[in-house]
Amino acid sequence: MGEDGSVPLVRHVAAQFDISVNAPADVILSITPVMAHDRREERLEMTINGVPMVIDEVAGPVGTRLHTARGLPVGRMTLTYRASVHGELTPARVSALEEIEFTRPSRYCDSDRLLAVAQAELGDIRGLPLLAAARDWANTHLAYVSGSSRPVDSALDTYLARRGVCRDFAHLVITFLRAYNVPARLVSVYAPGLSPMDFHAVVEAAYDGQWWVLDATGLAPRQPMVRIATGADTSDTAFLTVTRGLVALHDIQVTATIDGDLPVDDPTTLVALS
Repeated sequence: MGEDGSVPLVRHVAAQFDISVNAPADVILSITPVMAHDRREERLEMTINGVPMVIDEVAGPVGTRLHTARGLPVGRMTLTYRASVHGELTPARVSALEEIEFTRPSRYCDSDRLLAVAQAELGDIRGLPLLAAARDWANTHLAYVSGSSRPVDSALDTYLARRGVCRDFAHLVITFLRAYNVPARLVSVYAPGLSPMDFHAVVEAAYDGQWWVLDATGLAPRQPMVRIATGADTSDTAFLTVTRGLVALHDIQVTATIDGDLPVDDPTTLVALS
């Protein structure tokens, strides 16, 4: 129990992958909570044909922990991760570099191409109402349809298709905000209460010198989310990247739960991703 009598927030997160390595491969994983989190009983294991593989950790931006495995042999891979995440982090402030970096167009957030569209859809608004308007536009104009988008789809593709999954919702919100010169970035998270359960993608938008989390899908409460990776778009936050060789993902199971009851999330309130 905290000094103020509050009960510390405890989340239990896990992921399990069934993968075939079809040609000798090098991979990068982004599936563990950030360095600053109090992680307990944490285990990350990879085996191929029952033989343990060596995994190295590399520090990334905003505390992201990348894990690399090189020279993987051909065979059937089992990859498992689990941890308990205790407490909350200090809300993130916006640095001078981030003000520049996350206002620029990026691979999946083509704000330069959607500048006029964003201004036509959202109108002449600024500040906090702009954050709410971008989130609400995606929430009301896009349909969440599993498997409806391609890995190469940008925010423009999502705007035209009017459907997608969480990363597509996030990309469009980020793009609209950057069109107004508001720094915005994508964060991959574990999200207790998410349905269907999976890795989740949300937006962090800059307002009054701090990063605030927006989730246009509305599929999970923001308060217990656990930060995994942070970047300009999904190219910086993918849970699995193959840099050499050939692999096939057969199955993935993600779980994220919380001790106690899930909070009720009012989308009109400001919430910082902890």
